[in-house]
Amino acid sequence: MFDFFRTHTRWVLGFLILLVIPSFVFFGVEGYTRFRDASNATVATVEGVNITQAELDQAHQRAIDNMRRQMPNVDVKLFDTPQARQETLDNMVRERVLLAAANQQHLLPTDERLQRLFVSDPQYAQLRNPDGSVNKDILAAQGLNSEMFAQQLRTELGMRQVMTGLTSTATAPKAAVAEAVNASMQRREVQAKRFDTKDYESKVNPSEADIETYYKANEAPFRLPEQAEIQYVMLDVPSLMKTVTVSDDELRRYYAENANRYAVPEERRASHILIKADRSAPAAERAKAKAKAEEVLAMVRKAPGSFAELARKYSEDAGSAARGGDLDFFGRGAMVKPFEDAVFGMKTGEISPVIESDFGFHVIRLDAVRGGDKKPFEAARAEIENEVRRQLAQRKFAETAEQFTNMVYEQSDSLQPVIDKFKLELRTATVLRKPAPGTPASPLTNAKLLEAVFGTDSLTNKRNTDAVDLGGSQLISARVVKYQPSRVPPLADVRDTVRKTVVRQQAAAAARKDGEALLEQLKKNPETALPETVVVSRAPGAVPGPAVDAVMRADATKLPLPLGVSLGDQGYWVGRLIKVLPADPAEASNPALPQQYARVWAAAEGAAYYEALKKRHGVEIKPIAPAAAAAASAAGR
Repeated sequence: MFDFFRTHTRWVLGFLILLVIPSFVFFGVEGYTRFRDASNATVATVEGVNITQAELDQAHQRAIDNMRRQMPNVDVKLFDTPQARQETLDNMVRERVLLAAANQQHLLPTDERLQRLFVSDPQYAQLRNPDGSVNKDILAAQGLNSEMFAQQLRTELGMRQVMTGLTSTATAPKAAVAEAVNASMQRREVQAKRFDTKDYESKVNPSEADIETYYKANEAPFRLPEQAEIQYVMLDVPSLMKTVTVSDDELRRYYAENANRYAVPEERRASHILIKADRSAPAAERAKAKAKAEEVLAMVRKAPGSFAELARKYSEDAGSAARGGDLDFFGRGAMVKPFEDAVFGMKTGEISPVIESDFGFHVIRLDAVRGGDKKPFEAARAEIENEVRRQLAQRKFAETAEQFTNMVYEQSDSLQPVIDKFKLELRTATVLRKPAPGTPASPLTNAKLLEAVFGTDSLTNKRNTDAVDLGGSQLISARVVKYQPSRVPPLADVRDTVRKTVVRQQAAAAARKDGEALLEQLKKNPETALPETVVVSRAPGAVPGPAVDAVMRADATKLPLPLGVSLGDQGYWVGRLIKVLPADPAEASNPALPQQYARVWAAAEGAAYYEALKKRHGVEIKPIAPAAAAAASAAGR
């Protein structure tokens, strides 16, 4: 495909020089200077330190890349907007403000505290080796080393402490809680009548002229989208797995080399009695705790059957004491190393000596052991064969991806060559240039593929699309079989749908007319009867949402008060507010309500505190203009 360029390298290089040098003469130096100045432009300042446009662009690109990894088929253009960039900038500012506050308030954890948190917090269990050290292989896969991870963890914990101290201890005043709960739970009694659209649909009969007039004025909702019938092929690992053959010897060799994968991990169930003593506590305090643990151990050895009772009485582990010290089953890596070493070195029913850990002193009993068995080869054969085929197909994909890409381009008049060579399946589908909202993500909704399918080469020249990389070892190429441009269908094709729309529109208008007439009557004669009396609150109920909002927002100082609310195409609601009722005692006494309000209060205090921190640390943020965002996006491309 690139033979011409390879053969005429020097000629092509000379041609490029002829293009590049004049562009620098006319535009380059000044344009480069403007680009450099734009990249160095300040978009925000924290404590006198600038955040430049270049830093923002890099951070925003990382955010987009993360989003693409999480949702491979998402259209990243949705996130390349001034609003999205402003959000990225706000996040950058927040991180710098919280880090500055953490440093100023000395909240960054020490190495010793960081180590204790790492070995004891369950959320880091997957990152720990059995000996409690960090798994460097997992870190390397994330582009980190031990020092980088420690610094990242220290920074995150310090920043979290800045806000946690406030938000976790915030308490809402009782008077404010009571007032807010009462307001949110207040009820109002109304008399009402609803004019429902569906009750009027049988009473209207639009003419042909009505239907035609409506259709001509509202063609857009009935417009058929641009679409194409396509043939396509996909090169991926599952398709290549069908072409891979594996011998019995290869399967047995894989089984032997990966024996640990086919063993059920051993788990142990233990109970313990903990006498707390932090590692950093004074020596005298730890000695006292150890002595108490030795006393408990003596009681356990004297009466082993009383272990659960003694745990409930003496254990200072709030999570397990009430269960008689029971910790349930756990595997290696779940507990701190001294505790784990003791448990996995014991026999069922055995009582340990006093074991020291970062949390204090433990007396442990091993209650049960399970797992540790190895699955026989024949039982694991299907699983092994699938895994070996997958690995070989993955390797084959890396070898054949370039061939696939070249073939669909070089032999662009047909997909048959790649079908024959790679034993692929020819598939068909109908795709839209713009998938309907809510369409599940799939290869056929990929933005790059659709851009290629509806491009000139595909539609006019009838060529294969270039191979589109869908991520996850997937390549796809398509060709258009039939193209249908966007069009407005004849009225005859959609007459039934249009008529139903006109009927509903006219019925809603009739309902609204009757409702408004009743409202006027209520205003003139407050004694006009209404058929229904209901109690309205903010809790979901039979009264339509817009009517609930109108009732609860109404000024209740002058009653009775007539109300009219349009329900759009659902009809019209008429009501008369006659009484304000206190909150239902049963609902108002719900203990969750004050807790919910307290969380809202804490969030509000946290937001106010953060705004104060921004002022304290000299934050200045410049709004991102649409033009600047577009220029940055273009420069990134």
